[in-house]
Amino acid sequence: MSDKIAKHKQPWKPEELQKLQTLAGKGKGLKEIAKALNRTEESTKDAARQHGFGIAKAR
Repeated sequence: MSDKIAKHKQPWKPEELQKLQTLAGKGKGLKEIAKALNRTEESTKDAARQHGFGIAKAR
């Protein structure tokens, strides 16, 4: 069984938003940020959009 904890529809914690901002500021891609935060890409993209963080596009 997987050792990952599901975060289905869990609210974002301030520490997670800080890490999202930091990683986005370093130019990391959506997939990499989502994996680092143990969140889905869709959730990560929505949170970034909601808080005004720009995420680099994959090339």
